Amino acid sequence: MAIRHLNQIELAARWNISPRTLERWRWLGEGPVFIKMGGCVVYRLEDVEAYEQAQARQSTCETAGMDPKMVGTAS
Repeated sequence: MAIRHLNQIELAARWNISPRTLERWRWLGEGPVFIKMGGCVVYRLEDVEAYEQAQARQSTCETAGMDPKMVGTAS
């Protein structure tokens, strides 16, 4: 079975965000796991789906899956 990959443009379109947001997340160490092959960044579909599942919430007050450094910090 071949592993399906999404490039930055495809993932940005899937999530309706800008490609720059994905770039910023990579720089900050956030977002889904990515692979960099010779200057090209790709995301394995299984990693994207796992990240999406980890973001699922029942309530806006849930913090599961969030970066512990960000929980309880004022903006």
